[in-house]
Amino acid sequence: MGAKNQYDILIVGGFGHVGLPLGIVLADAGLRVALFDIDQNRRGQIEAGRMPFFEHDAEPILRRVVGKTLQVTTDLADVERSDSVVVTIGTPVDEHLNPKLLPFLQLAERLAPYLRSNHHVMLRSTVYPGTSQRIQEFFQKRGIPVHLSVCPERFAQGYAIRELGKLPQIVAGFTEEAIRRSEALFGRLRIPTVVVTVPEAELAKLFSNAWRYIQFAAANQFYMIATENGVDFARVHHAMTYGYERAQDFPLPGFAAGPCLLKDTLQLSAFHKNNFLLGHAAMLINEGLPNFIFDSLRKNSEIDLSQARVGVLGMAFKANADDIRDSLSYKLVKILRFHGVTTVCSDEFVKDPSFVSKEDLLTSCPIVIVGVPHSAYRGLEVPQLTLLIDPWNVVRRQCER
Repeated sequence: MGAKNQYDILIVGGFGHVGLPLGIVLADAGLRVALFDIDQNRRGQIEAGRMPFFEHDAEPILRRVVGKTLQVTTDLADVERSDSVVVTIGTPVDEHLNPKLLPFLQLAERLAPYLRSNHHVMLRSTVYPGTSQRIQEFFQKRGIPVHLSVCPERFAQGYAIRELGKLPQIVAGFTEEAIRRSEALFGRLRIPTVVVTVPEAELAKLFSNAWRYIQFAAANQFYMIATENGVDFARVHHAMTYGYERAQDFPLPGFAAGPCLLKDTLQLSAFHKNNFLLGHAAMLINEGLPNFIFDSLRKNSEIDLSQARVGVLGMAFKANADDIRDSLSYKLVKILRFHGVTTVCSDEFVKDPSFVSKEDLLTSCPIVIVGVPHSAYRGLEVPQLTLLIDPWNVVRRQCER
């Protein structure tokens, strides 16, 4: 990395779930890293060496590097004093479920005054196919000869620190220099790279997330079929997977949510002119699981929902994390409360004054629904008369072999 600039890397979106873990790992490798973000609510925590969200193994590293090789900046002009700019901003969909492209073009407009010849700009975000080409054309039309690379992140949220050290990274670029500098950056972390074309890099990330989403949909559809016919799906899943290598990657059912899987399936659908039929089916199944669970309760002749007290155990969108973005547990709670059902919530990581402890929930709610399989729920003792709905099979005893 160059020595004449103040920073080797400036990360735009540096306070987020993608940018911050990457920043602290690069800083720990000895690179001079600056974090830029418009979310100033997290700045104080980061500067004090505290992670603003749950991330395994991150905080000790953050404390080690902050104020040294890792700096926080509020001035986008610091881009001019960096060798490379890594963009990690989110890629939302609009109210019509179409991908938003304008934020990237707006960011490119803001970056333009501070970019110079030979600057390296890396897109680390998941983008709608063709977005990278649009940004490249934007810079070319304005006579800014940057080296633009496309290296989509691919770690599991909450495990970025652990996975950044072992997962091969996808690398693409519009120039050979862009590819070389991207490989050099990941080389500092001793991470192998897979070099592809820009369109291949964009689709590889979308395909990966859509494929995972479809896998969850298959499990959820099978769970619904089994449940409607009075069959314990956990026992079926165990029978399918125990000692059977070809089924080892078959997931358990449960809420498939968060800010990536559905969104990226929607982006792929929009790119394929809304002919992504597998993706459409997966959306209907996964988004429909909260309604299915409610309907199962409503059809149970032994339950009077008007007098019921239902506990939802786990409100984050995934296990052992504190992120609630697009969590389907909240959708389930809304459905229950819309129908007048008294609902109590609990979570091991999400901080909410209205939540109760898992122990209080289990003792006060005759109906308990597991929304997310936090590790702390394994081995919980559920009262004998409690009606437990646990698609994940995390609370109740596992199937005997």
